[in-house]
Amino acid sequence: MQISDFRFFHPYRVRYSEIDGQGVVYNAHYLTFFDVSIHEFFRALDHERYSDAKRTGADFHVVKASVEFKAPLHFDDEFSVGVRVARMGRSSLTFSLGVFRAGEAQACATGEVIWAYTDQASRKSTPIAPETRAILLKAQPELRETGPDQSAV
Repeated sequence: MQISDFRFFHPYRVRYSEIDGQGVVYNAHYLTFFDVSIHEFFRALDHERYSDAKRTGADFHVVKASVEFKAPLHFDDEFSVGVRVARMGRSSLTFSLGVFRAGEAQACATGEVIWAYTDQASRKSTPIAPETRAILLKAQPELRETGPDQSAV
């Protein structure tokens, strides 16, 4: 995965509390980096998911998250996380993520996060809100919706 695969990035610097006994970023922190970066992606699109969930009674739940490690990050490394929506189904979003050390074009880690849009009262999947779809399609015109049979839920 290359840095050119992404348009949105959120910057970081490895903090001391994020490294393990081997002096590298502890693996579980990558999921936090992904979660924060996805939130910042929506903030950059001027879409406040938290308020939207309160208003609609529907919100996204993580149903899958994976990380593939290619090269370690160390204390004080500057890096950024690239975020893009890879797929949009009837009630799911699949995010593709790349972790890029400053000045490097090749990802040192990659990830995938799948969200299911869920009615919070019934805990059942529901179609993604039209406003959210419109915002994502405007931000990524190349994004094509997958059919209902290809959705994560």
